[in-house]
Amino acid sequence: MAYDPAFGDWVRDHLKDLGAIEIKRMFGAAGVKFNGAMFAILDDGEVWLKADAALAEDMAAAGSRQFSYATKDGQTMLMGYWSLPDGAVDDADEAVTWARRAAEVALRPKPKRRPAQAKDQPV
Repeated sequence: MAYDPAFGDWVRDHLKDLGAIEIKRMFGAAGVKFNGAMFAILDDGEVWLKADAALAEDMAAAGSRQFSYATKDGQTMLMGYWSLPDGAVDDADEAVTWARRAAEVALRPKPKRRPAQAKDQPV
């Protein structure tokens, strides 16, 4: 993973119509936040957008790839982030449309987790 600050500047300019975004380094890459929610990762000159099932389906249809990485034991792990479609790399309006959808996914309230039941308690 690698993050180039000049690429971050390009992303800021490319997504300027989305509104103010915040880019912070993390684990060698960078996270991109909108209204406090991380909706994208910048890594090796690529924009990866957070997606739920519906957005992932649309992104796959547009030619996006799902973010993956190899673990120490040789397995491939998939994350819920998808590459910005190629057409959106050259078209800021299209990029903002995808980014807005990713931000909506990131801004959704997380479902509350139920606390684990103790093993000694009857069900």
